[in-house]
Amino acid sequence: MSELDELRARVVLLEQENAALRVPRRRTSGRSILAGVVLALAVLIAPIAAMGTWARLQLVDADRFVATFAPLAQDPDVQDFVAAQVGDAIQEQVDLDAVVGEVFDGLRALDLPPRAASALSLLEAPAASGLASLVDGVVHDVVRSDQFADIWAQSLRVAHERAVAIMQNSPDTALQLADDGVLSLDLGVVVDRVKDALAERGVGFADLIPAIDRSVPIAQADALVLTRSIYQIAVVAGFWMPWLVLGLIVVGVLLALNRARALLWTSIGFAGAFLLLSAGMGIGRSFFVTAVSPSVMSASAAQALFDQVTSLLSSTILALALVGVLVAVWAWLGGTSRSAIASRGLLNSGFAAVRGTWERRGLSTGRFGEQVDRLHGVIVVVAMAVALLVVITTRPVSFATVVGVAAWLVVFTIVVELVRRPRTLTPPG
Repeated sequence: MSELDELRARVVLLEQENAALRVPRRRTSGRSILAGVVLALAVLIAPIAAMGTWARLQLVDADRFVATFAPLAQDPDVQDFVAAQVGDAIQEQVDLDAVVGEVFDGLRALDLPPRAASALSLLEAPAASGLASLVDGVVHDVVRSDQFADIWAQSLRVAHERAVAIMQNSPDTALQLADDGVLSLDLGVVVDRVKDALAERGVGFADLIPAIDRSVPIAQADALVLTRSIYQIAVVAGFWMPWLVLGLIVVGVLLALNRARALLWTSIGFAGAFLLLSAGMGIGRSFFVTAVSPSVMSASAAQALFDQVTSLLSSTILALALVGVLVAVWAWLGGTSRSAIASRGLLNSGFAAVRGTWERRGLSTGRFGEQVDRLHGVIVVVAMAVALLVVITTRPVSFATVVGVAAWLVVFTIVVELVRRPRTLTPPG
């Protein structure tokens, strides 16, 4: 056969191979589309799963709810807000100027000398101002005391129980959540403590303060309406939605033709979705502060309230965004791009050099290293599965947890690479 015939035969063979390669692409195009849809659905559901899990842990559990809001009792802005509300409630019920006026009127009825009567007139206004200052000081002392922190925690627990009863549409609760309602702190207990403190200091008019039925808002109405809307989802699906997201990602990656690329773009979308959610929370914080201040509370108190409520959610969002970034890096490193291949080659060369140096110095892992080399892929996959399982089962996920798990996985992978003994490794001597 001439060279020309060989060349023609080679061209025919290449054309047949190209035709054979085109057939699977046509057959699996629907599979690729399905994989894209499943992975996109997983990325879209992931923020909802995070919000549902946060709501289930943060708002449904009474102990965690109290632990979240209790530190607000130590915040100076919140203390000033509560003290101002308590002071206003007392002054609305008791006219301090009238009380002082009655005392001075009684003194004038004693037929005092003219100079004494004149002096009483001059002292009446300062006495009223001093009494108001005394009440204000006592109120602030009570609000800043440990007793108020206990009252705050007890009120939070009672408020949480009532709020959960409302969300569950319990017929036994008298507290109803309207479209414009708020979750409030009962000031009656605080006022009773102020009365006791005034009585201990010898202020007789404390008995004139009646029982006060007044509350102070501690959570904005829109947040509660949103909470009630997602309450059923949070209870039923708050635990399972993260597993649903994980299942969708696994199914989508398995359906994809290029699994490394599918995992890479899914991880990028995952990280991007949580970064957008974090930015949305920043915008929501501005809207919340604008909505409640200064009509309901001061801007500083509103900021402290929002930050305390969402601190756990913010940490979880950043942690999940970091998970997306780390998985994207791993998927890129396992891809087929030139940079990924070059990076893997550089890492393999470095590990091979270290293993070779150990072998030349008589340090060998022997048959154990050969077994590790044969099972290298399985060991790495199992380690990643364990790391992912730890992240998924940790509720709530924290930034420190993700960093710790990632560091453990990197160290474990390095140890495996150093321990394994490829067959091509030159033995000592």
